Amino acid sequence: MIAGLSQPQKTLPPKYFYDAQGSLLFEAICRLREYYPTRCELALTRRHLGDIARFAGRGIELIEYGSGASVKSRLLLGALRPAAYVPVDISEAALQGAARRLARAFPWLELHGVVGDFMQPLTLPLYRTRSLRRRVVYFPGSTIGNLTPEEAHAFLRMTRGQVGMRGAMLVGVDLKKDANVLHAAYNDAQGVTAAFNLNLLARINRELGGDFELRRFSHYAFYNAALGRIEMHLVSLARQTVAIGPHRFGFDTGESIHTENSCKYSVEEFRALALAAGFRAERVWQDSRKYFALFGLVAG
Repeated sequence: MIAGLSQPQKTLPPKYFYDAQGSLLFEAICRLREYYPTRCELALTRRHLGDIARFAGRGIELIEYGSGASVKSRLLLGALRPAAYVPVDISEAALQGAARRLARAFPWLELHGVVGDFMQPLTLPLYRTRSLRRRVVYFPGSTIGNLTPEEAHAFLRMTRGQVGMRGAMLVGVDLKKDANVLHAAYNDAQGVTAAFNLNLLARINRELGGDFELRRFSHYAFYNAALGRIEMHLVSLARQTVAIGPHRFGFDTGESIHTENSCKYSVEEFRALALAAGFRAERVWQDSRKYFALFGLVAG
C-alpha cells in the first residue's frame, strides 16, 4: 500500500478489494441489473455445459482461481464430477464459506481449499491417484481483465507451467462492446460499485491504521478506448493529507488513486495472447449477444 501510494500516479492492487466485506459487496455487484458479465457467463456456461465438460474431460483435478462464492463452479462440478477440486482465493472468509456450501452440495467431492494469491506461484495439494488424468484451471469472471496485457501474458505463462503439458484452462474474457454498456456496468445507479471501491480505503483504516475519510473521496470509472479497458479510480475531493502509521501522503483536489483496470478483448486478440503464452485456444464459447466469451485453452 505504501509503495503504491508513493508513486506519481497513486495506485493500489485490486486483489486487496477482497476482504470479507469486499467479497460480499462484489457478490452484490454480480446481481446488479447493469453488471452483465456474471449473467452472460452463467448463460453461456449453462447453454454449453455438455460441450465444456467434454473439453475438460473426466478424472481431472479442477483448480479454480479466485473462487469467491463458487456460483459458476457448481455447474461445472455437477457436469465434470472431477477427481479433485481445489478452490483458490485470497479471502479466507469467502473461501471457507464457499467450501462449506460445496461440501454440503457435493458430499462425494474431494475438496482442498487454498488461501493464497493466484498471481504468485502456488503450492497446490498433490493427489497420487491413477484416475487423475490432468489439471484444468478454471478462471471465470473476466478477472484476467484486471491485468495489463503484459501481466496477463506472464500470468498465462505461469499457469501453463502449473497445469503441465497435458493441462488445460477455462478462462472467462469480457469482450469489447459499446462503451455505454461498459460505463453503466461500472457506475451502477445503486452505488454498490462505489462502495466496493471505497471499501479498499476502509480496509486500510481497519487493518493498517490509516485515517482516510471516505466522504472526501469519490468513485470514478471510465472506459479508456485507447487502451481498451475500464479504469477505476478513487478521486480526492479536496486538498488533503492522509496517514498510514508514520507515512504521510498528500492529495491535490482531483488527484486519484488508480485501483483497477478491466481490459476488454476481441476473440482474436485474446487468442493471440494465449498462443504467445503457450496455450492453444481449442474452443471459444460466447453468449448470444457476444458480450462475453469462455475460452477452452490447451497447453501446447
